[in-house]
Amino acid sequence: MINRFLGLIFSVFVSSIAVSQPFVIPLSGIASIGDKRSSQIIEHTGYTVSYNPQLHIPNWVAYELTAEEVKGTVSRKGNAFFPDPEAEGVVISTYDYSGSGYDRGHMAPAGDMKWSKEAMMESFYLSNICPQNPNLNGGDWRILEEKVRVCAGYYQSIYVVCGPLVSKKPQTIGTNKIAVPDAFFKVLLRFTDKGVETIGFIFKNEAGHKPLTEYMVTVDEVEKLTGIDFFSILPDAQEKATESTYCAKCW
Repeated sequence: MINRFLGLIFSVFVSSIAVSQPFVIPLSGIASIGDKRSSQIIEHTGYTVSYNPQLHIPNWVAYELTAEEVKGTVSRKGNAFFPDPEAEGVVISTYDYSGSGYDRGHMAPAGDMKWSKEAMMESFYLSNICPQNPNLNGGDWRILEEKVRVCAGYYQSIYVVCGPLVSKKPQTIGTNKIAVPDAFFKVLLRFTDKGVETIGFIFKNEAGHKPLTEYMVTVDEVEKLTGIDFFSILPDAQEKATESTYCAKCW
C-alpha cells in the first residue's frame, strides 16, 4: 500500500504549459514578498532562506532538489540545532523551544541534504526552523517531504519553496518570543519537455492525518494566503497559466 502511494507522487505536478527549454531559477529571486515584513536573504549550501529577524523564523525557504542529491548518504546523526551565524537580530536558542509543546520543524528537511555534510549541518540552523505541531511534523508534513524526494528522483530536478503562515499577532514561545505559525505552505515546480508544472499545499499547524489531496491548492491560492509571489522569473503568460490550476485526479 505504501509503495503504491509513493508511486502516485509521479504525477504530482499537474498544471502545464509549453516552454522552449528549461532554465535555472535563481533561489534568491524565486519568491518575492509583497508587503513590508522583515526579510534577510541568506544563501546556504543547500538552500536559500528569507529570514524574518522580528518573528525569528523564515518567511520562506527555497532549494532545488536533484536526483543525484537524493542518492546522498550523509547521516543527520550528530547534528544539533543552533543559531544561524548570518542571521540578523536577536540570537535565538534551541532552548526557546524547550517545553513549548512544539517540534523544531525543518523547512528545508535534513532528508533533502544528505548529499553534503555542510548542507546537512546548515539545515539545522534555527533560521530554517519553525515551531511545528509534533503530529504534523512527524506525519503529513513528513509524508510530503518523502514524496518530494521520490519525485526528484524520478523527474531529475524540482524546485521547492516552503514556509510558515503567521497571523498579525501570533502566539510566541521561549524567552526570545519565537512566532508560532498558524499554518505552513509548500509549492513545487518542475520543468518538462512539454511544459512547466506546479502545485501548492497548505497545512494547518495542528494534528491530523489526511490524504495529501486534502492539502492541495493552486500556487495562486498560496500566493493569496502568503502575500508572496512565486516563480516570477517565468514569462507572465506561462506563470499565469501554470499557477492558476492543478489536477486533483492526477493523484
